[in-house]
Amino acid sequence: MKKDSPHLKRFYYPLDQAVEKPFNWKQMLRLLHYLKPYVKNLLPSAILAMLLSTIVRLIVPILIGKVVIDMAIKDENVSLLTYLIIGISILYLISYIANMFRIKLVNILGQRVIYDLRKSLFSHVQRLSHNFFDKRSAGSILVRILNDVNSLQELFTNGIINLLMDIIMLSGIIVILFVLSPKLALAVLVILPIMFLISTKLRRTIRRAWQSVRIQKSRLNSHLNESMQGIRITQSFSQEKENTEFFNGVNTDNYENERIAMKKSAYFGPFVELSNAIGTVILISYGAHLIITGDIVVGTFVSFAFYLGMFWEPISRLGQIYNQLLVAMASSERIFEFLDEQPNVMEKKHAKKFENMKGNIVFDKVQFSYDQDRIALHEISLEMKQGQTVALVGHTGSGKSTIANLISRFYDPTKGSVKIDGNDLRDMNLTSLRENISVVLQDTFIFSGTIMENIRFGRPEATDEEVKEAAKVVGANDFIKRLSHGYETEVEERGNILSAGERQLLSFARALLANPRILILDEATASIDTETEVKIQLALKKLLEGRTAIMIAHRLSTIREADNIIVLEHGRILEQGNHEQLMQSKGEYYELVKSQFDMLDAL
Repeated sequence: MKKDSPHLKRFYYPLDQAVEKPFNWKQMLRLLHYLKPYVKNLLPSAILAMLLSTIVRLIVPILIGKVVIDMAIKDENVSLLTYLIIGISILYLISYIANMFRIKLVNILGQRVIYDLRKSLFSHVQRLSHNFFDKRSAGSILVRILNDVNSLQELFTNGIINLLMDIIMLSGIIVILFVLSPKLALAVLVILPIMFLISTKLRRTIRRAWQSVRIQKSRLNSHLNESMQGIRITQSFSQEKENTEFFNGVNTDNYENERIAMKKSAYFGPFVELSNAIGTVILISYGAHLIITGDIVVGTFVSFAFYLGMFWEPISRLGQIYNQLLVAMASSERIFEFLDEQPNVMEKKHAKKFENMKGNIVFDKVQFSYDQDRIALHEISLEMKQGQTVALVGHTGSGKSTIANLISRFYDPTKGSVKIDGNDLRDMNLTSLRENISVVLQDTFIFSGTIMENIRFGRPEATDEEVKEAAKVVGANDFIKRLSHGYETEVEERGNILSAGERQLLSFARALLANPRILILDEATASIDTETEVKIQLALKKLLEGRTAIMIAHRLSTIREADNIIVLEHGRILEQGNHEQLMQSKGEYYELVKSQFDMLDAL
C-alpha cells in the first residue's frame, strides 16, 4: 500500500519518524548503565571465563608452529610431541569449559538486564500524564515496551562480551603477527584500511534501515491493536475485506523494511569473506617467498596460517555486533524517548499529603486548553461543598469531563487553580489525592481476572465480605451469583462475558469499595437499564452521605436530586442551582429538560 493512501495516513505519526543522527555513544553508555547492578558478580565472572578461553586460543597456534613443527617434528622428538598433544588437548578442554560458563553467565546477565529495562520502562509509562497517551496509540506504546526492548536482548546476551572478546583476540593476534614477522604481518593486513572505509560508508545506511524497521513495526502493532479492539464494528459494517487489504498493505511495508535492513546488514559478511580470501592469497604467495629467502621458518608460516584463519572470524563477528549495535541504537532511541518523557502533571518534591480529606472543591478562575487552538474552560469559578451532590450538564464539548479530569489532576489548569479543602492541587501529593477519589466512566474498563479481583482493584486490602457488601449495595450481587463460579468467575479480557450494564455495575462497586471522599460519576448510569438505575439511585442516597459527588449526565432524570446543577456551554457556566430553581428560571437547563421530554413524547 502506498504511503499516500488515505487509509494509511493515520499510521504515519509525526512522533514516529526516522531521523538521521550520528552514532550516539552517550546514549550507548546510558544503555550499558543497566549492567551496573551486576558488575560485582555476573559480569566479572563472564569476563574471566571469556579471557581464559581467549588466552588459550592465542597460545595454541604458537605451540603448534614454534614447538610442534619447529622443535618436536623437526627433531623427531616423539616424547615431546606426545606431551604437546596432551597439553594442547587439555588447553582446548579448558577453553571448552570456560566457553560453556561464559555462554551460561552472559545469558543470565542478558535476561536480567532486559527484565530490569522493561520493568523500568513500564513503571515510567505508568506514571506519565494523560497528555502522553492522548498523542499516541496503544499499539505504538506496546511496541516500545515489547519489541524494542526485545531487540536489545541479543546485544546484552552476546554482543557486549563478544565485543570485548573479539577486540582482545584481534589485538592479541596483531601483536603476535608483528612479533613473528613484521613483513608478513604488514602484507596480510594491508586489506584492513579498505575494510574500514567501506564499513564506515555502510554504517549510516544500515542504521537508517533499522530505524525504519522499528517504526514500521510500531505502525503494524498499532493497526493490529486497533483491529482487535474494533472487531465488532468491523464485522457490523462488513468491512472484513477492506480491513484485511489494509493490513496487507501495512504488513507489506513491514516486510519490505525488514528485507531491506537485512539485505544491507548482509553486505558485511561476504566482504569479510573476500578479505579473508585476499589475505590467504597474500600469505601463501609472500609467505612462500619469505621461507625460500630464509626470512621465516615453516613453523612461523603455519602459525601465521592459524592466526589468519582466527583473525577473520572476530572481524566477521564484529560486523554482526556492529549490526546489533545499530539495532540497539535504533531501539534505545525510542526507549529513552519514553524514559525522558516527563509528566505534564508534576509532583513537587515536598508535596503535602491529604490527611482526612473533607471534599470541599473550589475552582478559582480556571482556564484550561488541551491545545493552543481549543480552549476547553474559560476562567470558570465554582464551589462544590463537602457532602454535596453536584451535577454537570451541557452539550458535548461543554467542558463537563474536563472539570472531572482537573479534580483528579489528570491535567493542570492553564490559568487559575483547583483547590480541595483550601489546598491547591499542584502543592499536593498525587497518590494521596487520588486515593480519596473514585471515578466511574461510561466506557468502563474491566481487567482480566475474577469478579472479586476486579471489584477489589480500588482497595486491594479489602476483605471478601467487604467486596460482596459493595456489590450488594449497587445491585450487582444478584447477577454475580448467577454466574458459573460466582465471585470467582473469570471475566476474560475487558469483561467480554459480561453485558455492558453488568460491567458498569462492577465498576460502580469497585469505586464504592475504595471508600472515597469524592466520587465522580461520568455518565455512569448510561449503560444500565431503567430498573437497575432505580436501585442504584436509592443506594446512592445512603452511600453519598458525607461525600462530595460530581455527576456528569446527559440523561437529566438521573440528576433531579442533585444539590447543585451546573449548566455548561463551550467551557463557560451559564447557570447553576437545584432542579426546581433552574426550572423556574426557564433558562438553558429548562430547555434541555423540555427537549428531552419532547423526544420521549415523540417516541
